[in-house]
Formats: sequence, structure tokens, C-alpha cells
Amino acid sequence: MAEFIRNQFNTLKSRLAEPRKTIQVIAGPRQVGKSTMVNQLLQSLSVATFSYNADTVSPQDGDWIRRIWENVRMKMDMQQLPEAVLVIDEIQKINQWSEYVKREWDLDTMTKRNIKVILLGSSRLLLRKGLTESLAGRFEIIRMGHWSYPEMREAFGLSLQQWIYYGGFPGAVTYLPDMSRWRKYVKSAIIAPAIEKDIVLTSNIYKPALMKQLFELGCTYSSQLLSLTKMLGQLQDVGNVTTLASYLELLRQGNLLCGLNKYAQDEARKRQSIPKLAVYNNALLTALHGKGLDKDGIDSMVWGRWVESAVGTTLLDFVEENDGQLYYWRDRNDEVDYIVSIDDRVWAIEVKSGRRGMNSGLTAFTQKYHPQRTMVVGTDGIDLETFFSADLRKLI
Repeated sequence: MAEFIRNQFNTLKSRLAEPRKTIQVIAGPRQVGKSTMVNQLLQSLSVATFSYNADTVSPQDGDWIRRIWENVRMKMDMQQLPEAVLVIDEIQKINQWSEYVKREWDLDTMTKRNIKVILLGSSRLLLRKGLTESLAGRFEIIRMGHWSYPEMREAFGLSLQQWIYYGGFPGAVTYLPDMSRWRKYVKSAIIAPAIEKDIVLTSNIYKPALMKQLFELGCTYSSQLLSLTKMLGQLQDVGNVTTLASYLELLRQGNLLCGLNKYAQDEARKRQSIPKLAVYNNALLTALHGKGLDKDGIDSMVWGRWVESAVGTTLLDFVEENDGQLYYWRDRNDEVDYIVSIDDRVWAIEVKSGRRGMNSGLTAFTQKYHPQRTMVVGTDGIDLETFFSADLRKLI
């Protein structure tokens, strides 16, 4: 089978074909193919390319960036190269990396050195560590999210039921015949490094055990409402609501778990609402709490939870790609599973599956907020195959 090419490949290739203007930043969670996509691109280029990985470099060795950059300049001079592409992977591992990158980039700009730069890092944890400060105006972001159902279907032949249950991590597909091995892979290759390296080592985490417990509890309640106070009561480590809120925000930045706010026109009411927990990839839910597709897939109540969570993962990826926000809504007995807000447009989505039947939430929300579009996904609405295969930009 030919190697699968994600859409970001073409975006990056077209930008590298332009005159040198900005640093290209490939950002996204672990194990979604950032390095693979860049390597695919480098193999297709006719110009000289130089790749380095900061994963094994000491965090204090910021001068490493200067040294590799100078090495590229020296090779360009020796080989009389008019242009080169420099790739640095795991750039966020270097302390104050953005200051060093800024210095070398500006030096090339001043001396008219045609080195085009690609940086790779983990989601917003990378952005928070310097892009918006030191490198303001010098970069463009190409975001790589979790793999969608059409991508996993085309690349690996996954059925809709398999994608809903096992999520969109391409590296885990090879272990699907053995649930135990698949679960161990997701935990050891994705969850553990995402928390222990990408979050704990790049943030001020005083209670890493509490962070891990919060993540596991959040996966348990994915697509459900759970107050921070009730979360505290179920966690063994001592903490407070403020700590939990900050840790939940870091998990969101790591594209692992988030707490959706209730939709309201008052910003204060949004922030004070009980969060609706949502994983960014159903593999996280399944790895921690799945009993196996043969069991969970035939229990309509349980399967309904996986379906609702999968709709949430799709919408989270969509709003991040389009600078929007995702909420839920509830007023007494009326509720709507997901509210998408992009610019001044609002879209209300109710998921109808074996977990529960319809309620009057969509009608009540429409009467109060007049959204541009309402939608039922599942039984008596848009079927799951159509929804997960659709280009959501055309719908909203």
C-alpha cells in the first residue's frame, strides 16, 4: 500500500516553494505523524535538507541550536548551495529555545541567507513556550490534529465502529488484533510521555500524581458533566479546585482531555459552569476503560457513550482548526450535547444513540439563542457514517 499523505503535506510544500518569509511550525499532539509528514516532504524536495532532533539534547544546551544552524551555513558555503531547508524536531525540549531561534533566523535575514526553517513540537505546549513572544511575526503554524475517520479508513481500512472505539492513532493500528498489546501501546507510547514529558517537564506541576489521577478520572467521565468539587472527592491526592482547574487546562493544551464550558452569552457564567469532560481521541477512553469492542459494542447504553465521545473528538478538532469554541448547554431538564461557536455563527448538535432518546433541548435552545443550524446526529438524524465523513466547514 502506498504511503498515506495527510493534507498538511501539501500546505507545507506550497509554503516552502514560496520565497523565504516565515518559520513553519508543525504543531500537534504525539503520535499523529508530524515527523512522518515532514520526512515525506523532505524526500520530495530537490533542495538540500538538514534534519536534527533535540530529544536527546540537554535542556540547558541552548547553544546547540546555534551550532547546528552554523553547521548548515558552513555546508551551504562549501557546496555553494543557494537554498537549504533546516528541520528541528522536539524543539520545545530546549530551554529558551525561541530566543536562540530568533537570533539565528534574524541573522540569516540580515545576511540574506536562504535557509528555510521547519520546527516541530507538541501542540500548544510548544506555542506557550515562546512563539507568541520571541518569534512574534516570524512564524506560521500548520496544525496536525488526530486522525479522522476518513483518514483511518483510507490509510488502514478501519470500519466506522473500529474508529469510534479505537480512535485515530496510526501507530496503534498494528496492535488491534491483540487488545492487551494495543492498550499497553497507547498507555506507554502516547499517554505516559504526553503527561510526563510534554506537560510535567514543561510546566510547574507540583503534584504529578494528581495530574495523572485527574486525567484517568476525566477519561472515565468523557462526554459527562462532573464538577471540580466532585472530582476532588474521587481523587486520592490532596489538592484544591484551583489546582484541578489549572491541571485540566494543561491537559487541554496537551490535546488529551478538556472540560467544556456551558454555552452562555455571559462570559462569567461560561467560566463558572460545571465542566463537561471530553477526550481528544477515543483511544484514550478505550485504553483506560474499554472492556473490548466485542462487549462494549453490543451494549447500546455503553456504545452510546463512545459515539457521543467520538462526536466530541471530531468537533474539538474542527473548532481548533477553525479558531472556534465548543460548549454544551443545559437548562433544568433541557440539554444539548454540543454547541459549536465560530465567529458569530452558532451550531447546536444533539447526539441520539442507544444511550438515550431525544429530549426537548434543541427546541429550547433554538427558542432562546436562535442558532444558524441545529442537527441531530444518529438515530432519526444524520447517520454516523455521513457525519464523520463530512466536511464540517460546509455544514456551518
